[in-house]
Amino acid sequence: MSEFAKFLKQKRQEKGFTLRGFAEMIEVAPSYLSDIEKDKRNAPSDEIVAKIAEKLELDSNDTSKLYDLAAMDKDTIAGDIANYVTNVDAIKVALRKAKDLDFGEDEWIKIIEEIEKKGA
Repeated sequence: MSEFAKFLKQKRQEKGFTLRGFAEMIEVAPSYLSDIEKDKRNAPSDEIVAKIAEKLELDSNDTSKLYDLAAMDKDTIAGDIANYVTNVDAIKVALRKAKDLDFGEDEWIKIIEEIEKKGA
């Protein structure tokens, strides 16, 4: 079972929502939601992922995780950042330079720390 399917089902059940009731809340067919949770379908569109996060009242960390798991399930970039990455040319340049320099987790953590200092 995909990590997205597990995460979605766990969060839905933690809120005490039935599959049918939650499907209605996010405006999808219960069979569609069931198929997602049983890993018979890939993660849904970004629009539905956004509804899921909203209706489950996920905090920012869990919302990011939901988007990341959906993206992994679909082998794409997380929907909540894809548009930003696509529309800011400097990000594409930075990512390519980091790739060319074979940046790993440690280098990215240092960059994140610098960004967080600017935001503080």
